[in-house]
Amino acid sequence: MLRQDRTFGLAGSSPGSLEGIMVTTVDSPAVGGLAPALRRLYFVRFAFAIVWAILVFLTTKSGLGAVGAVLVVVYPLFDLGSAVVDARSAKGNGSVRGLYVNMVISLLATIGVGVAAASGIPAVLRVWGAWAIVAGLVQLIVGVIRRKMGGQWPMILSGGISVLAGANFIIGASGANPSLTHVAGYAVLGGIFFLVSAIRLGRAAQGN
Repeated sequence: MLRQDRTFGLAGSSPGSLEGIMVTTVDSPAVGGLAPALRRLYFVRFAFAIVWAILVFLTTKSGLGAVGAVLVVVYPLFDLGSAVVDARSAKGNGSVRGLYVNMVISLLATIGVGVAAASGIPAVLRVWGAWAIVAGLVQLIVGVIRRKMGGQWPMILSGGISVLAGANFIIGASGANPSLTHVAGYAVLGGIFFLVSAIRLGRAAQGN
């Protein structure tokens, strides 16, 4: 952490009084550098979520298929990569542990979804639902830790919605015609939350 000490003289100070007051400001490169990095990452995650959802919607109408199987594996894999980038940017910020947990969860989700894809959409929905619940809880925790930075309330809300959506996926897997349509919608909603967070982070930075 970089400390900057600055002394400002007071005009009209009476004799015998302090000639100046020491004002110490603390600049934190960890937080100051983290917000722009998070903002860029959130924009990338928004774009990825939209493109991914469109591809899933177009390629899984009649079943999972080879392309659909690849897509459902790519999503948690991308989430893993995003967590790695996030953790590298957040070192020293206090929220890295939650991100490490998220990496492990995303890795397990990638493996689990890959295995489930061989069994069809219902199995994918169950694994995806479990992942959404656990990842949503982690996102809630990380968002709460970072709330003083600004721009985190959409992520906190997104984490809560993720938990509810995950439960819905698991229930829907036992339905008459399970599909990945709701998963695509879930990705779009998550992407929108990332976009809102990126915008709020930008405004918070301008306010500082």
